Formats: sequence, structure tokens, C-alpha cells
Amino acid sequence: MRFLKTAAVAAAFLSVVSAASATTVVVGGKNYTEQQLMSEMTAQLLKAKGFNVDKRTGLGTAPLRQAQENGQIDVYWEYTGTSLITFNKVTDKLDAAATYAKVKELDTPKGLVWLNPSKANNTYSFAMRAADARAKGITSISDLAAKINGGEKLSFGSNAEFYARPDGLKPLEESYGFTFGRDNVKRMDTGIVYQALKDGQVDVGLVFATDGRIPAFDFVVLKDDKGYFPTYAMTPVIRKAVLDANPQLAEILNGLSAKLDDQTMAKLNASIDVDKKTVEEVAAGFLKQQGLI
Repeated sequence: MRFLKTAAVAAAFLSVVSAASATTVVVGGKNYTEQQLMSEMTAQLLKAKGFNVDKRTGLGTAPLRQAQENGQIDVYWEYTGTSLITFNKVTDKLDAAATYAKVKELDTPKGLVWLNPSKANNTYSFAMRAADARAKGITSISDLAAKINGGEKLSFGSNAEFYARPDGLKPLEESYGFTFGRDNVKRMDTGIVYQALKDGQVDVGLVFATDGRIPAFDFVVLKDDKGYFPTYAMTPVIRKAVLDANPQLAEILNGLSAKLDDQTMAKLNASIDVDKKTVEEVAAGFLKQQGLI
């Protein structure tokens, strides 16, 4: 009996020591639904595994990356194509595997580790209302370019980041040989683009391929027939110093990455944007359903 009491006291002591010394991981995220969801899922998962979490979301792409390089953010989910073009200035056309290998190589000297990529490819896409696209005979971006070059004025809804970024609107227009014209481009927040397209305020909208509002609002994604957009595989990226100190983080985050693909992310995103569930509710439900917590 004395042994059992001693063991219980020792276990309680170790529990207190463990809680007091738990590592704090700073989880970052960008300012749209999918990123808010991924940062929340990461935070809940890490807390369940005994880590303290400091969650910092709502950041733009460039500030978030800079914060990670500066050691202010430990981990967040980035897209391979964004690192390839925006951060590393690589303009070569690479397939999915080569894109991942390249960004992994180029970001290593910066103290960043790309863990296992998910099967969720959240590439940029152009979308139209399905009925409108059918009526105009537009199924691809080349079809869209031909219509505009033929004199048809079509308005485009875009967030400010895509309008200005090096893999954004102007290089795409150059690649496809057309231009919407400055007066026909309406810049707005990412989330508003979907509603503006649905309500007929714009004819074409910039969307993310895994967004659940695409099927919910009866949009059709135009085929990128010239392969302009690279693969944007969503991947957990962590600072090497943090991973070296906590090597178990790789298995934890890779376990979540393995559960994600386009269909899954579209469904989860729609639960928030269309069904109006909270980010916290959707994150917890998925993690429990998948047996991750």
C-alpha cells in the first residue's frame, strides 16, 4: 500500500513538472477560411498532445513568412507554389513532386523544414457562374481570353494580393495574351469575391480550388489549359530549431497532413463558409472523426 501511495505521488509530481515545462509552439495562419481552419486544427491537435500553443492568425502571406523566418512563428501551413514563386523567385514550370523538392531544398538554408505535403492542392483558379459560362461557351482560360480579345467586356473580381503578386494577374494575362483592362478589375477581400460572383457583381472571380463555395454556389472552374498555375500543395512548414527540440512534432503534423485532400478541404471549408459552423467546431469535429485527438 505504501508503494502504491509513493507511486501515485511520484506520478502526480511528474505530471506537474511536465505541465510546467511543456513547450510552447507558436502556430501561425493567414487571413482566410482554410488557413484559419488549419491553424485551429493544428492548435487543437498540439494541445491534445501536451504542447502549449500560442496561435497568431489573420496575417498576410509575406508578413507571415517573414515572421517565421524571424523566429516569431514556429509552424504554419504553406503552399508549395507560393514558396516556389513568391519567396524563392523560381519561374520554371515544375510538376508537383519537383515543386515540393525544390522548395524543401531552397528553404533549408533559411532554417525551415517542409514536412510531408498533403494531397490538398489549393491552387488559384478562375471561376464563373456555371450558367453564364455555358451561355458564353467558356470552359478554359484560353476561351476567356478569346472572348475578351473579341471585344467582350468581362469584369474580374480579385483580392489585392493576387493582383500584385509575381505569380498573379498580370503575368497570367501575358501568358494567355489578353487583359481584362484596369477598369474591369475589381479588387476586394478574398471572401467577398465569392459573394460578388454569385450576385453577378463580377463575371469572373479568383477562387481557391479547395473552397467549398465553388460547388455550393454553382460555379465552374475554368481549365488552366496552359498550365500557368503551379501546384499549391498545402504542407506544414516548421522552424528547424523547434523541430530539433521537439522531433515528435513531425509525426504529429504529418499525421494530420495525411488526412487532407481536395475533397476533404472543400467539405470542411463549406462547413464554415456555407453552413456557418464555427472554425473551432469544424476543427474539433474533424480531428475527433479521424482519431487524431
